[in-house]
Amino acid sequence: MASNNPALILLTLTPFLFLLTTQTRALSAPAPAPSGPVNLTAILEKGGQYTTFIRLLKETQQITQIQSQLNSTTEGFTVFAPTDNAFQNLKSGAINDLTDDQKVKLILYHITPKYYTLSDLLTVSNPVRTQASESEGSWGLNFTGQGNQVNVSTGVVVTPINNALRQQFPLAVYQLDKVLLPLELFGAKSPKSAPSPKSSKTTPDIPSPATKADSAQSPTDSKNDAAGMNVGLGIVVGLGLICMGALS
Repeated sequence: MASNNPALILLTLTPFLFLLTTQTRALSAPAPAPSGPVNLTAILEKGGQYTTFIRLLKETQQITQIQSQLNSTTEGFTVFAPTDNAFQNLKSGAINDLTDDQKVKLILYHITPKYYTLSDLLTVSNPVRTQASESEGSWGLNFTGQGNQVNVSTGVVVTPINNALRQQFPLAVYQLDKVLLPLELFGAKSPKSAPSPKSSKTTPDIPSPATKADSAQSPTDSKNDAAGMNVGLGIVVGLGLICMGALS
């Protein structure tokens, strides 16, 4: 009978044997290696125009802090990375004149302790806390925009977010063409208190001692002047009498 034909039986089982072999190979193949930890420095270096920002991250040791927290954070981070041209466009000494603590604050001001997509930033509640924030509302960033364009404002500068170097949890990195200058460091200095206006009342001149001496006479001087006047008057009267006698 046909059902007892070995060749026919083998031909019938061949597709099943092929599927079984394929599945066995798939199960025995090693699983793909998990992706490595997120490397902020590598992301910035790949961008090719963030040398100054990388240097400041390293000098302030904030790159170490971020890397140590990236793989354990549940909120993620968002980094706003100014380009080298952004730093070059600053006034001379704007960064070098800062103290070490102020440089740390400046770098932390470019990082938020939460992961934000661009669409998140369009609807976020302002001001947004940064790593530099110490109290509610301080060292915060404000985001505005329309459509796909998002602007970030510090109160000193406003700049658009032009490019996303990375936008995948737990890290978002966005390119900026301006350095985010915090109001707390670069805001207008309060003017010094102006001196109080002088009183409109005229202060009477106080005569000097010499003036007093010239204007004031002693009682003795007054008596001498009166005596002199009497003597002179007597002489005039006497001369008048003599003249009258000569004429008579």
